[in-house]
Amino acid sequence: MRLEKKATVVSTSVAALLVVMKMTVGILSGSIAVLASAIDSFLDLTVSLFNYFALHNAEKDPDDKFHHGRSKIEPLAAVIEGTVISLSALFILYEALIKIAHPRDMHHMTESIAVMIASFIITAMLVMFLNSVARKTQNMVIKADALHYKTDLFSNGAILMALVLISYTAEQLIDPILGIAIAIYMIYSAIPIIKEGVLMLLDAALPEDEIQNIKTILDSEPVITAYHDLKTRESGSHVFISVHAVFNVSISLYDAHLISDRVEDNLRKHFKDKKTHVLIHMDPYDDSEINEIEDIY
Repeated sequence: MRLEKKATVVSTSVAALLVVMKMTVGILSGSIAVLASAIDSFLDLTVSLFNYFALHNAEKDPDDKFHHGRSKIEPLAAVIEGTVISLSALFILYEALIKIAHPRDMHHMTESIAVMIASFIITAMLVMFLNSVARKTQNMVIKADALHYKTDLFSNGAILMALVLISYTAEQLIDPILGIAIAIYMIYSAIPIIKEGVLMLLDAALPEDEIQNIKTILDSEPVITAYHDLKTRESGSHVFISVHAVFNVSISLYDAHLISDRVEDNLRKHFKDKKTHVLIHMDPYDDSEINEIEDIY
């Protein structure tokens, strides 16, 4: 089993444990913050299950129906995860506003504090594990999952502090106000996840610094006299690069092919944490202007 899939299994198991703990205490105590955290953990469980499914299908080899594979399932999963985070934040915001309008006392404070301490420790360990996997694999789904649980870590810490303050001050408004703050933070955290996923689904080019690195590799081959139509895109853990490389008309096809292979190898070494797909079109002359005229007409 790939490391990424193992990570989703671990996160799913942890989310299931946290759901049971938080939901039980959240219902008994009447705390909006704890209940919101329980709902968020339930959504974590759903998303982690979906992430496992996404990674399982994304790694399938190309076939007659999907010639380029299913790597776009990964950014699609990230967009769905970001959307789920946003929707859960809106629900938490709604519940917090209801509690402000209709205040009610909290109960079982000792149990609530104990559960949030345990949740904070468990979530912190999970975040460390997911961050480690994300650094090793550079997988977008795991990055999104790590960020998601990192927001949970912050919210768990904030809820814990709020429960302690409520137990000492008896000020019940601390709970819904904290719920509102958590909801806003969750939406803020979800925006980058959704944005990155959407850009991948729309085949956005690689960042400018990476394009410059590609150009540097191409410029390092003196036999390549020019190049044009450099196009890049990223899809999950896959990087796609295509370019028209211009060779001297006198060079043999065999030698041009060897040089193209060397360029491909250098590009794959540069993107060593990605599955890199390179397509080099070998031109005997620079036909970029001709291509531009054909595109116009």
